[in-house]
Amino acid sequence: MNEEKKEEVLADELAGTVLENEEAHEQADLDAEALEGESQNEEANKSDAIIEELKSKLQEEENKQLRLMADFENFKRRSNLDKESLQKYRAQSLMTNLLPVLDNFERALNLEAKTEEAQSLMTGMDMIYRNLLDALKTEGLVEIEAADQEFDPNFHQAVMTGIDEEKASGIVLEELQKGYKLKDRVLRPTMVKVNE
Repeated sequence: MNEEKKEEVLADELAGTVLENEEAHEQADLDAEALEGESQNEEANKSDAIIEELKSKLQEEENKQLRLMADFENFKRRSNLDKESLQKYRAQSLMTNLLPVLDNFERALNLEAKTEEAQSLMTGMDMIYRNLLDALKTEGLVEIEAADQEFDPNFHQAVMTGIDEEKASGIVLEELQKGYKLKDRVLRPTMVKVNE
């Protein structure tokens, strides 16, 4: 019986050892799972950090692209405005150079023709002057009105002053030389005499 007891004790010890081993294995598995979970959490945290970093870099690049697109649109708009302005005022230099010619035509046409031949010549000059003026007006030349207008330093150049009791102060009394605009840009201001 002693042997049976020994066997029983051994069996109990063996069962206890097996049970302890199973518990140890379960604990080891739990520890391994915990370690694996921690390592997965660490990897997940690292992955999340990488994802956030990539998202921020993507956002930066998208912002750069939007700024570049906006800059390009502004460049195109400015280029179009410059092109339109260039087209609008393309004849400015030519017209500025022709203003003295118009002045000379006006002076010549204000002379009195004493002979029939001179009158015929004046008629021809008047036709040429009107054709030239019409061509320039077609391109946008506009005469600046001055007589009996209020003096405006944007369009008039005061070279003399005078006194006329019937008119208010600052009114243009006399136009000494015509002024012209090309569309809305002043080519030459009108030289005027202004009431004090």
